[in-house]
Amino acid sequence: MSYTGPDLEPPRPRRSPLRRPLTVAVAALVPGALLGWGVYAAVGGSDGGGDAAGARTSSAAPSEGAASASDDAKKPADSSPSATGKPTASSSKSAPAGASGPLKGKVVVIDPGHNPDNFQHTSEINRKVNVGTHWKECDTTGTATNAGYPEAKFTLDVAHRLRTLLEEQGATVKLTQDGDRSYGPCVDERARIGNEAHADAAISIHADGSGAGNRGFHVILPGAVHDGDADTRAIVAPSAELGERVAGNFVRATGGAPSNYVGDGTGLVTRTDLGGLNLSTVPKVFIECGNMRDDKDVAQLTSGTWRQKAAQGMSEGIVSFLRG
Repeated sequence: MSYTGPDLEPPRPRRSPLRRPLTVAVAALVPGALLGWGVYAAVGGSDGGGDAAGARTSSAAPSEGAASASDDAKKPADSSPSATGKPTASSSKSAPAGASGPLKGKVVVIDPGHNPDNFQHTSEINRKVNVGTHWKECDTTGTATNAGYPEAKFTLDVAHRLRTLLEEQGATVKLTQDGDRSYGPCVDERARIGNEAHADAAISIHADGSGAGNRGFHVILPGAVHDGDADTRAIVAPSAELGERVAGNFVRATGGAPSNYVGDGTGLVTRTDLGGLNLSTVPKVFIECGNMRDDKDVAQLTSGTWRQKAAQGMSEGIVSFLRG
């Protein structure tokens, strides 16, 4: 999501207000996270570095590369996972009637970033919407791997996997879109869906489009904003807690490392320019699961087995946050 556009312009490297290393949050929240950090150290740690200025477009279809994405990347996005990481058909939008579990009575909104058909609706997604602090495009196409596997397909697949895991815990789960719209929704509507659902937690799923060599995930937290229709002051603290728990569990579940190009190695970034966060009145975070322009990250992002681990990490973070 580092492309210039809708709800994710290139993040400017900045120091997160949550200075403590992610290892502290992980150790406090997830026993065994040190194993994930061991893997992190093995792959080289945080190099620091440039901004996430990947090549993205706001109105063109993702280009097809000469090479093909992995077989997992070609699987239909409108499916849900089994425990093996293989998608199985599902049309569930919320917890089944009578569902029980530790999250019974809790509502979680999952926002799969972008829409696979956005590129066919350039005028609609390029129209400006008010995000409180400024105006920006309704949405964008998102990024894609060099082989043409689109971010929008990735995000919907992970959203389905995450939905299944949360429903198994008894949560009522709502998606902002499920491949059932011709485009969008716009970034302001994405926030409004969570608000109107009175979500106990909301998460927007993305993958970045930064330069090759930039690796790892990062979780984006809302900064304090009070301008126009945007007022995040009440959700800054709970969103930070949600983000820390998601990041810690993501490390543990995937064995991956935090971003080496934003977040100062913490895996946490605070931003005030994203409509999906600025307009939220419920605890909400964005997660950039990896970089679609780096071959090593792409090998993970296009693997169904890895996407299942990613969904598991997000789920465990959300469950941890909601259970307190």
